Amino acid sequence: MMPSTVETAPAVPPGFTCQRCGHCCLGPGDVRLRAGEVEAIAAWLGLTVSDFTDAFTRLTTDRQAITLTERPDGACIFLQPDNSCRIQAAKPQQCCAFPYLWRTARLANMCAGWKLHEYGN
Repeated sequence: MMPSTVETAPAVPPGFTCQRCGHCCLGPGDVRLRAGEVEAIAAWLGLTVSDFTDAFTRLTTDRQAITLTERPDGACIFLQPDNSCRIQAAKPQQCCAFPYLWRTARLANMCAGWKLHEYGN
């Protein structure tokens, strides 16, 4: 989960290139939506805010925010079969910040781009 104090993602670290492996979107966990993100995603999808929140969000487990829903296997509802993001143009800041501002050991070990950046393989 991304710390709530993060405001913007820094520039991509030199040498890191996302390999579009999709691992950052596969595991269960909250993708907390920040101010303005609900409206941006709804607009991108051509939905009203109400229709978007009904179809694609839920209350976080701590009941402090809303999060994107997950597929039954725990993956993000917007992860497509080719590992692309259906809402790439309106992707939440939390998603954009991986792996620059937050990452877990599990995700870093699975992320093809991070492995390539750190270990060259």
